Parts: sequence; structure tokens; C-alpha cells
Amino acid sequence: MSEERQTGRQRRPADDDAAETEAVPRSAEPTDEAAIPSLPEPPPVTTPASESTSRIVEGRQRLRAWWAAASPNLRGSVYMLSALLVYAVMVGAIKLVGSFIPLVQILLIRQIIMSLVILAFSACSLRLMMATTRPGLQVFRGALTLIAMLCGFTAVIQIPLAQATAIGFSQVLFVTIAAVVILKEVVDARRWAATIIGFIGVLIMLRPSSEGLDFYALMAVAGAFFSAGITVSVRMLAASERTDTILIWQGIVLIAALALPAWLWWVPPDATQWFWLIVLSLFGTAGQWLITRAYQVGEAAALAPLDFSRLILASFTGFVFFAEIPALSTWIGAAVVIGATLYTIRKNARPFPREPASA
Repeated sequence: MSEERQTGRQRRPADDDAAETEAVPRSAEPTDEAAIPSLPEPPPVTTPASESTSRIVEGRQRLRAWWAAASPNLRGSVYMLSALLVYAVMVGAIKLVGSFIPLVQILLIRQIIMSLVILAFSACSLRLMMATTRPGLQVFRGALTLIAMLCGFTAVIQIPLAQATAIGFSQVLFVTIAAVVILKEVVDARRWAATIIGFIGVLIMLRPSSEGLDFYALMAVAGAFFSAGITVSVRMLAASERTDTILIWQGIVLIAALALPAWLWWVPPDATQWFWLIVLSLFGTAGQWLITRAYQVGEAAALAPLDFSRLILASFTGFVFFAEIPALSTWIGAAVVIGATLYTIRKNARPFPREPASA
């Protein structure tokens, strides 16, 4: 009916009823089409969907502008915190399936899936990805990664998640010292203070005693030590190597080292275990890329204190999924750690001082 009304405004219908024709005199008919009054065009209708789309586009533009103006250490901080979020999911999944599946088998499946994802998303061929100027350092980094994962994940499976995470924070001291000794990075007094204050918070949570230092706790410390070596090696490779090159070399070293023990101790996973194995592998891949990118962009000593935020994620995961209730000392230490982390983010947000242009 609406269509008929619209067309009727422009011309008379050809088949009007006879009664209607006789009721309207001929002289009353308009002789000029221009005399027919035209209705104004309706204003454009703005739907909620179009408004939300424009807001999303505007938000993306602002985010790109903010990212372009961010300092290298702030970008590294964003990568680092994103890596810690996805790592929290991966660690929780490893603790879940680690009671049923051997760790070497978990790590092998994780590394195979990670390598396949890297090959699928990389713009280069495998030959170009394998091209490196420092093959010895690539293999050494792969060996450090293997040892760090075996030590750290064994501790995660055997002791409470919050405790294993807290002990692993000793990596910060190793990274800071190595950044000064090996990488020759300049660490100012404020960053040293933030690192030391954060480590004091870790000590509050640990409550060191002779009963608390068991074998698995020492493995957590060993994992932290070798993880610091990974961090330093990534910084050494960052100047000449691509991110996917670093990760594919790591995959080759780990798959070669884990293939035989995984085959010897293989346990067939069920459907649920396969699901969590795939989840931890995908999240581990994302976390590996993000943390590698973080240390390529920012300074190792500047990013190291951000690792303290893992404690909050570990406490939450342990409480929700494994019914682990952190002690009061954990919360007190966490408050100290959060303060040090927030200060570090604020410090990293400041751009590097520019050198005066030479005349």
C-alpha cells in the first residue's frame, strides 16, 4: 500500500474506478506535473550499528596514533603484559594435564603445534626463516629454553602455582645483573630500586625457611636462572634476527631433544586432554611471540620488573581452578610487587631523551 501511495504522487492510476472518475471534475485535474506538491527528502537514518562502527574506527585511529607515539620501552611493556596474560592460561593448562601426561610429551606436542603455527603465519619460506648469522647462539638459546621449561614446569606441576610463580621471580635479579654485565645496558637508580623492592615483595611471600626449600622449589629457582639466560640471548639476537627465525630455531632444537624421551614415555591422551594440550600449545605460541617481541623492542632491565604481575594471575588461577588459597604474606608481598610494576610501567612510558642535533 505504501508503494501505491508513492507512485500516486507522481501520476494518476490508469485503472481508476468509474465512480471515482465521475466524482472528480475534469477541470479539477492538475494540468502540470510540477504543480503536484513534492515531499521533502527524509533525513538520513543513523542506526545504532553505524554509530558503533564509526566509534570502532575512531578508536582504532586513536590507538594507532598512541602506539606510533609510544616509547620503545612502553611498547615492550604492552607486549610483555600481553604475554603474561596468555602464559597464565598456558601454565594453568599444563598444571591440569601434567598429572596425567609426562612433561616431555606435553612440551613436544606444544613445540610441534607452535612450529606449525609459525610456518603457517610467516610470510617467509622455511629456507628464509632458517637463515641466521648466529647459528651457535640460536642452538644455545634453544638448549636454555629446554632446561628452563623442564625445571620451571616441573615445579608448577608439583608445588602450588602461586609458590612456584613467586620463586620464579628471582629471574628478575638474574636479568638485571646480566643486562648490566653482558648487554652493557645502563640501569638507573630508580630501576634498581624498583627491582629490589619487587624482590623484597617476593621474599615476603616466600617466607624463607629450612622446610620451604625442597627439591621442587630449587627447580623453580633453576628455571628462573635459565629463563634469565633466554632473555639475555633474545636481546643479543634482536639486532640481526627475525622473531620467526628465533622461534623456528627454538622449535628445531626442542623437537630434536624431546622426540626420543616423549616416544619412550608416551601416554595416549583422551579427548579432554587433547583439548587442553592444543589450548596450551596455541596460548604458548602467542606468549612466546609476544615475549620475544617485547625484548626485541624494549630493554631487558626495563621489562624485567613487569614479570612480577604474574603473581596476581597465578594466584587467581590457583584459587579458581585448583582451590589454592594464598596466604596473607602472599597478598602483602603482592601489594609491594604491584607498586613496583606500576612504577616501572610509568617509567617506561617516558620517551628516551633525544640527543641534541650536531651543527
